[in-house]
Amino acid sequence: MMAYSINLSFNNSQEGFQFPVNPESLEMSGGSNGKTYDIVGANDGRSESRGGEVNVIKGPKLREISFSGIFPAQFYPFLATNVLYEPMYYVRAIENWMATKRPVRFIYVGHYESALAAQGFIGQELNIPVSIEKFKWKESAGDSGDLEFDISFREYNFYAARKAEVKTDKTGAQVIIPMSARRPDERIRPLTYTVRQGDTPSRIAMMFYTDGSGLPDSSRYKDIQKLNGLSDAAAAKLTVGSILKLPAL
Repeated sequence: MMAYSINLSFNNSQEGFQFPVNPESLEMSGGSNGKTYDIVGANDGRSESRGGEVNVIKGPKLREISFSGIFPAQFYPFLATNVLYEPMYYVRAIENWMATKRPVRFIYVGHYESALAAQGFIGQELNIPVSIEKFKWKESAGDSGDLEFDISFREYNFYAARKAEVKTDKTGAQVIIPMSARRPDERIRPLTYTVRQGDTPSRIAMMFYTDGSGLPDSSRYKDIQKLNGLSDAAAAKLTVGSILKLPAL
């Protein structure tokens, strides 16, 4: 069995929430942007370099994520978190983030139950910037006050124009030299972080730090523990509401 949580984070985790009820299913799609072309050649059907249709492999498509669920108006036994807001809180937050035209963080964390973890089963973690592409909601039938919703996201790829410098080479010709581009960052890292339900040092590290390739770096949990003087036992049981110092780059 696996326990998992789904969170949205906005503006350097200054805003965000965990979805109170895990969806029955979560759909993620990807793929590539390969294209096919017809070329002229020896179309004998036996040579790898024969003419006809060829496939050109290009970069991967942006991943898309979608699921349906409810924002409950009461504490049900199947809630995924102990922190519950009134249903319209979630609706207003999502609609406000969409209005800013800025990406949010989609964070999925899954952990296997202890018996499987002891056998070496590794949990699942996904922390990517996304745009909220579609969001619709309605009130459930009856007087429960629950809101039903459908939501979909598309992976957001940060991009920026690269500066270039014009120089003259040995022959006197002018050449354009691209300048190194800094990897864009959608947020400013705070000095501290307030622990929320379900947080672990590894999960917090993935929110704020990236490795050399720009991917979330969970290994920085060691620096977080060291800076805050946390033993492994204390780190495994973080207190909701406690404040942790975040190390510099």
